[in-house]
Amino acid sequence: MNGTSEGPAPATDLGPSVTTDSDEGLAPRAGRTEPPAYRSVFTTAPLAMAVVDAEGLVVSANDSLGALLGTDPDALAGSVAADLVDLASDAGTWHAYREVLRGHRSRLRCTRRLKRADGHSLWAQVTVEPLAGSGGEGHGDAEGLLLSVADVSARRELQARLRHLQMHDSVTRLPNRALFFERLTAALEAESYENGGTGRIGVCYLDLDGFKAVNDTHGHRVGDRLLAAVAERLTRCAEEAAHARSGPPLVARLGGDEFALLVEDSTGTDQLADLAGSVLAALQPPFELCDRRLSVTASVGVVERHTAGTTPTALMQAADTTLYWAKADGRARWTLFDPERNANRMTRQALAATLRPAIERGEFALEYQPLVGMEDGRVRGVEALIRWNHPQFGVLAPNRFIALAEEDGSIVPLGRWILRTACHQARRWQLAHPDEPPIFVSVNVAVRQVWDSDLVADVARTLEETGLAPELLQLELTESAVMGSAGRPLQVLKALSDMGVHIAIDDFGTGYSNLAYLSRLPVSVLKLDGAFVRGFQYEAVSEAAVPEAAVSEAAGTGTGAGAGEGAGVANPADEVIVEAMVQLAHRLGLTVTAECVETSDQASRLRRIGCDTGQGWLYSRPVAPDRISALLGSGPAGVQAGVGNP
Repeated sequence: MNGTSEGPAPATDLGPSVTTDSDEGLAPRAGRTEPPAYRSVFTTAPLAMAVVDAEGLVVSANDSLGALLGTDPDALAGSVAADLVDLASDAGTWHAYREVLRGHRSRLRCTRRLKRADGHSLWAQVTVEPLAGSGGEGHGDAEGLLLSVADVSARRELQARLRHLQMHDSVTRLPNRALFFERLTAALEAESYENGGTGRIGVCYLDLDGFKAVNDTHGHRVGDRLLAAVAERLTRCAEEAAHARSGPPLVARLGGDEFALLVEDSTGTDQLADLAGSVLAALQPPFELCDRRLSVTASVGVVERHTAGTTPTALMQAADTTLYWAKADGRARWTLFDPERNANRMTRQALAATLRPAIERGEFALEYQPLVGMEDGRVRGVEALIRWNHPQFGVLAPNRFIALAEEDGSIVPLGRWILRTACHQARRWQLAHPDEPPIFVSVNVAVRQVWDSDLVADVARTLEETGLAPELLQLELTESAVMGSAGRPLQVLKALSDMGVHIAIDDFGTGYSNLAYLSRLPVSVLKLDGAFVRGFQYEAVSEAAVPEAAVSEAAGTGTGAGAGEGAGVANPADEVIVEAMVQLAHRLGLTVTAECVETSDQASRLRRIGCDTGQGWLYSRPVAPDRISALLGSGPAGVQAGVGNP
């Protein structure tokens, strides 16, 4: 009879416990005759037992122990007790047993998987303790030990069944979230990859596209069968992708319609990409379920990285993020985790969380870019462009945060602050330069401001507080927002126009314009998108003539035209299109502003075709209010000399 250490031994108790001393022992003792009744009880007891001497050898074993081990109990006499029940298979148990044998420890209890003489295995709870009256802890060397062995195979089998039920999904029979994370945690432990593994791990995290519609349309019974069928296909994919060293990936259902494939000892992103591709291919054929033919696709987030320094939480957060990207990118595809894209997402979340407090802390500031008359070169107005002086990320242009503000509604208080600050500044310029014609200020307005706030009341209150005339305020909305206006937005625009405020369509020409509808809108200005003006550069223009910063400014204003984007692809047809739009606008009684004017050649051509005002780095970049004051004081000569540009 040999013992093995197969499987865990959760019942091991290596700590000291109380033992009961007795005046009589089960083994013969020097100078004492063993009572026959005790020998009879020992021999016929249902608990398998053996008496072990101080050297660790079996003195005698009862019939129950012989039956348990499948051998003659008399043949066990003289056997090494530790070998009989596998106490030497691990250092901790062996040390505890030796301590009991020497009388320095009161008891050892552990669970071992033993092999019978006929080859069958059983789980046994082994207890070793000094014989009553033979010594014990603190009483010197023990003269003998009592070894008892209880068959706990049935209990272990029940525990295994209960654990299986606890760790597996009842619908798909796959490992559930708890077992998945248990395996993932074990795979990330140092011992699991320091012993010849690749030191890498990968996860394919997938979600069925539109599964809710299946449940809603066909019922949960069909939905459950679909999940089970998907699980079967995923399992086949895993088996086909089995790696010789690490075996097939673990397939688990994490909940709902979410599944995951865990690849231990992965070999790189290519392996995970191939697995994700095979998963998508496996799900393409329709499912025949309950006399129905159902088709389903999946989005898969793929993460593969070194195990060192990775935690289960971090890995699954990355997988979840990547799954979201796959959904956002169009579904029915797999997407690989991108650290740079994730960093941008984290930055975006950080900005969104601090937007509203930043308004209260006064972290925003306005810069102004002149709008210059094409004929006389005078500053006719300025566009207010917001900047965020972020304490961590530095100065941020509108494209970094305006969309976030629109999403969470903070654009409403932010828009009020912009409107009030810009109008106050315009009034100050007017008072500071009484001999100059007053300039208007143009403020960008988001669609959500029209819907979520009383914009008309906000504008009226601001004009009254600042003393700015309504005709010196221009509100800019994007073409897509204005051209589709109906109901409340249209009523707001008309009320503002009736008040005397000018309405401008920003980035005109880039959306889907309904020109017939244009004539019915209370619009007074069209701002041509800079893409048209860039097409004017079909004559030799050096890229160096356009400041590099102009490119980022135009790309980064977000809520209005910046200075421009530099030299672009030449397109002579753009001039024809611009000329037609200018003529159309003038026929409708509208004025036209050209954005992104960067060269004198562009300005000349725009002037020739009748454009009214221009805006761009040729005249000035967005600057602080005092630079605008300098421009107003210098007249057209200041603009031509580039007073607004450092």
